[in-house]
Amino acid sequence: MSLKVVKFGGSSLASADQFRKVASIIKADKNRRYAVASAPGKRFTGDFKVTDMFYLLYDKASSGESIEELFGEISYRYTDIANDLGVDLPLDKELSKIKAALYGMAGRDYAASRGEYLNSMILAKHMGYDFIDAAEVIFFKTDGTFDAERTNAVLSERLKKHEYAVVPGFYGSMPNGTIKTFSRGGSDITGSILARAANATLYENWTDVSGFLMTDPRIVENPKVIETITYRELRELSYMGATVLHEDAIFPVQIAGIPINIKNTNAPDDPGTMIVASSDKYDTKNIITGIAGKKGFSSIHIEKDMMNGEVGFTRKILSVFEEMNISFEHLPSGIDTMTIMLKTADIDAIREQLIASIKKAVKPDSIYIQDGIALVAVVGRAMVKAKGTAAKVFKAIASADVNIKMIDQGSDEMNIIIGIEEGDFEKAVNAIYKEFIA
Repeated sequence: MSLKVVKFGGSSLASADQFRKVASIIKADKNRRYAVASAPGKRFTGDFKVTDMFYLLYDKASSGESIEELFGEISYRYTDIANDLGVDLPLDKELSKIKAALYGMAGRDYAASRGEYLNSMILAKHMGYDFIDAAEVIFFKTDGTFDAERTNAVLSERLKKHEYAVVPGFYGSMPNGTIKTFSRGGSDITGSILARAANATLYENWTDVSGFLMTDPRIVENPKVIETITYRELRELSYMGATVLHEDAIFPVQIAGIPINIKNTNAPDDPGTMIVASSDKYDTKNIITGIAGKKGFSSIHIEKDMMNGEVGFTRKILSVFEEMNISFEHLPSGIDTMTIMLKTADIDAIREQLIASIKKAVKPDSIYIQDGIALVAVVGRAMVKAKGTAAKVFKAIASADVNIKMIDQGSDEMNIIIGIEEGDFEKAVNAIYKEFIA
């Protein structure tokens, strides 16, 4: 039997008219039985996302400022949607409860989660679906990590009691009952969790674009839509900055082998992008699947004669990072040199301490930090079968007059990552895209 879980993002549920589009989409297919709702997004340029407003609300309440005016703006967003849709809900009661909790310092995560909570209640009532509070079925462990197995067991049993239901995205509960949120964009994760628990045949993630684009449209004009992408490719692109789907949303459905379809609420007939466990299908002309990248990296350069013959040299350096609780991105090396790529923000406050610790551990001949680095990832499952892919990347970079500071290629040959100066980032992405996409 076919069963679909659908998740709708903030832009899809920003107004009453958008709610009607969502309802029409869900009702068009009886197999769309379980829905996940985000908080209202922006309705127009210059508008505010409700989640951001709730964060600000909490900050004001915690600092002793009045929240009445801002809370009134948030309340109006919801009552306006509910009244326009003609749904009968005790919103005043719910809003009063939330305000009291905020004054009572219920927590930042609690405040942020109320956007999804209220929107889901409205959508459930409008659709005639049951409402399931995510706090009752999605759980975190004491250390704040997601409790996947307990959640799957409880949620699976709960869904058996509801033929159709709406579940708020973005949050769950801690063992002590307090609200805990995923990172921003976490409603994608909730949808994936729900799809696994429901044993869905498909997880549809509805947003405001007709699929996953090959690269950032803010950098490259009108990039192509990816028709099919694998979990592993998506993981690589998401980690490097592609933002259509939260990178952690892949894991629950990957366990169950459930495909994801990225769809456009405003163009529901567009096929979108299919995200699958594996695929031999690819564009023989283009080879690559996508290009993504991020700024904000630094490199630590270490030089020492004969380091390749010094047993435990790398281990000693990595032990320093472990002791200081710093993760690194890449570790390219030569015979007498090593470069460690990491996020600048992770070392800003401890630079001198980090350098001193490395000097003490391995006594290098030279060590220095270089900031202002961007990483660009070229990803594609077809790259392993195509000769000259790396040469084409380097040709594109050279033609754009960009200097490469670091090169790293995964052992599975699915990606090539280059480090460049931040000022060359947009130029490099455009050059690579034009080189590969006719």
